[in-house]
Amino acid sequence: MSGRIRQCPADHIYTLSLTCPECGRSTAVAHPARFSPEDKYGKYRRLAKHD
Repeated sequence: MSGRIRQCPADHIYTLSLTCPECGRSTAVAHPARFSPEDKYGKYRRLAKHD
């Protein structure tokens, strides 16, 4: 079990488990990435997002 809350992308159920208790699929971290004003690769990430 991890310490961060996770969400199942299929069922939208929040859990602390690495797998969803309802469907058994793997869960994803529900928190956004940490923000840094000194982001060296932000320009490239935004360019890749628009492609």
